[in-house]
This record gives sequence, C-alpha cells and structure tokens, in this order.
Amino acid sequence: MQKAEAVLELIGNTPLLKVRRLDAGRCELFLKLENQNPGGSIKDRIALSMIAAAEREGKLRPGSTLIEATAGNTGLGLALVAAQKGYKLILVIPDKMSQEKISHLRALGAEIVITRSDVEKGHPEYYQDLAEKLARGTPDGFYVNQFANPANPAAHETGTGPEIWEQMEHRVDAVVCGVGSAGTITGLSRFFSRVAPETAFVLADPAGSVLAGYVQTGKLGKAGSWFVEGIGEDFIPPIADLSRVKRAYTITDAESFSTARALLREEGVLAGSSTGTLVAAALRYCRESAAPQRVVTFVCDSGNKYLSKMFNDYWMADQGFLKKEAFGDLRDLVGRPHGAGSVSWVKPDDALLTAFLRMRLYEYSQLPVISDGKVVGILDESDILVAVHEDPANYRKAVKERMSRELVSVAASTSVKELTAILDKGLAGLLYHEGRFYGLITRVDLLNHLRRTLG
Repeated sequence: MQKAEAVLELIGNTPLLKVRRLDAGRCELFLKLENQNPGGSIKDRIALSMIAAAEREGKLRPGSTLIEATAGNTGLGLALVAAQKGYKLILVIPDKMSQEKISHLRALGAEIVITRSDVEKGHPEYYQDLAEKLARGTPDGFYVNQFANPANPAAHETGTGPEIWEQMEHRVDAVVCGVGSAGTITGLSRFFSRVAPETAFVLADPAGSVLAGYVQTGKLGKAGSWFVEGIGEDFIPPIADLSRVKRAYTITDAESFSTARALLREEGVLAGSSTGTLVAAALRYCRESAAPQRVVTFVCDSGNKYLSKMFNDYWMADQGFLKKEAFGDLRDLVGRPHGAGSVSWVKPDDALLTAFLRMRLYEYSQLPVISDGKVVGILDESDILVAVHEDPANYRKAVKERMSRELVSVAASTSVKELTAILDKGLAGLLYHEGRFYGLITRVDLLNHLRRTLG
C-alpha cells in the first residue's frame, strides 16, 4: 500500500475500474476513478501542475494571492494545493454551483466571489472576465487562468495519459472526454498521438454547450444553458486541441443525471454530474460500435458534492428531471406529498425551537401543524420572530400558542387561478383529497409547476 509524507503526494495514480453491469454492447468500458484524488476530482492534477509551474517561473512567492475562475473542481484543487503551500486564494464562481462545493471551498480557506451564470464572455460579470479584473487589482496577485495555462494540459500529457496507457496494458481504442478548460482532452491527445495515434477521441458535451456543434460543423453556434457542472462551454478555450476528436455526442441534463444515478445503483460508483455526461456518451459510443473496443472514460469527481441536487429526488422532480404520476389537477403541484412521508411538520405541543430548527434543516419558511392526521394550523418564520424577538426564552413555548389558525383548504379540482388568489394573500393552500390531507401548496410549488410547464 502507498505511504505518503504529504497529501499532495496522493494526487494522481488513480484506479481504473471495469464496468460490469451497465450495457456497453460489444465493448469493454473502463472508468478512471479521478474522484479518488485527495481533493475529490481530476482537477487536483492541474492545480498542482499550474502552481508548480508558476513557482518555477518565479510568478509566485510567499504570501502571493492566486485568483481563478472556476466551475468548482479546479477551485477545490487550487484550494487544496494553496492551503498546503501557504498561498491565499480568491475564486470567482458562477451562481449555479452546488452548495457542497462552495462549503468545501470555504472550509479550505478560499475566498469566494459568486457571479452570474446567465451571461456570456465579454460581460463584466462573466466569471472569467471578473476573475481577470480582480487579478489586475490584487497586489501580488496571480491569475491562474486554467483556460490558457499550458501547465494544465501538461498535467495530463505527462501524468494521466501514461497512467491510462500502463493500466490498459497498451490497448486503448477510444477515450471519452468532456471539455471544461480542455486540459484533459488536449493533454491526452498529445500523449496518445505519440504512443497510439489510432486511438479515437470522443467528446461528451452537455446540451447547450457549443463544443459538439463546433466539432461536427466547424462553426461556433450560440450557447444555451445547462445544469451539469464543470464541462461544456460557450467558447473554445485557448488551450483546446480538438483536432483528434472523431465523434461528439450531445447529452441532455436529464440523461446525464439519470446515468450518474444508474452508475451508483449498478456499479456502486458515486460520481458527479459531468461523469454522467461522459458515461452516457461512452455507453452510446460502445453500443454503436460494430466491433469490440476497449474504451476509457472518467469519473471526474465525487457525487458527494451533488447530494442536494441530482441525488435528491425532490430536487430532480422540482426541475422536471424525474417524472411523477400526472393527475391533471392540483396534486401535480405538490412537491412533497404527506402520504409519502416527505412533508416536514410539527405537532401543536412541540416547542417553537423545534419548529425553527426543522425549518432550517429542510429550508422551509413555514410548516403545517398536524394533530391526529389533520392540519390544525400553520407556523411560519414571522410567527416565531414575533414570539422571540423580545425574549428568546419564548423559543420554549408551544407551537400551538403562536401558530396561525387561518387555514385555507383546497380540493384537487380547485383551479390554478383560485389557488393563485389564495397565495397572493400570503396564505398556503392545504390540499385535501378523498378526505385526507394530501400536501401543502406554497408559492414555490406553484412557481416550480409553471416553470416545468414552460420547459
């Protein structure tokens, strides 16, 4: 077993796992488990490489501040390496990133700047442009710039590529990659062009990204939006070398998420959203192959960063990625049916503190108060605030002393227009069906329903 003197020595030399239960057709599909790096992703490799190169070139000195634009994992790699080497770190992150990633970054000591994910390159709030501006204004600041930094692909040309080559016993027919900064696909292309030029490169690209279209047509289209994190772009990164890409697959968010969930169920691998995209593309490539091939793709990061998102059934349903039974009435609006045990609620005799902690745990602003299977009241944050702002000891008082008894019941057949009028008054609709409490309908439930209708 490997013994290391420092955590940075554990970066690289990750295992290779053969897929056994997912349908790869005639092919053998292997997963390079980059989630086994100490920072949890493939980006540990480039973080160490880019910082080491900057040190060799004299661009960093004790007390320097690193600044970078990141979709999350490069930031985590940089935060790990910077913390070990004693550098400060400022990261500019688009606002679609998971809270697990952001919490992890802050725990490592990084300073986080959140910016918009709905703007394109050239906009002052575009994450890369904002990071470059911050670097110019930071004394002794160094803009890492993974998208144009040659030490990024070098990490894969000299590290990841040779590892795969040896692990696969010098027999690799195809490599399936995604593109974020393009370091992985560029570095591996350079390595395999020397040792096995016949190895095919396959691009896995989220729907909404411009890269698959560029590979297929040579033209740069207009970018859309996507939920998958870490891969896909609205431009061609300066370090990108896509010349050896023979095939490109566009993978929807829904397919990416369902594939990642299947990977956990069938192979026991807890992987992130970009891995879902890569594995989905790799499986398509394998099933389309007329001859047996040995194919490699990557588990780019760990799924523990996405437990609140694609591994959360309620989040998946709210976004429209999990299809629920459709009733054609107000039951379709209830995100958390009471009968499924998914509603957080309190009893009349529970303390206000219990209610408050439950609100925070489940990120609710109000809770139904239930006794003997019936809703007897509603408690929201303002009820608790009125009770405790003058005397925090009132947190010990019973919910029944502060709950609102102004309840509005609706039936499944109630129209959305009638429901909207109820919600406009600051109330929630208590949906009863066949004489039983079915669930609470809030403004958020209605907004999610309307967004799913639009999408």
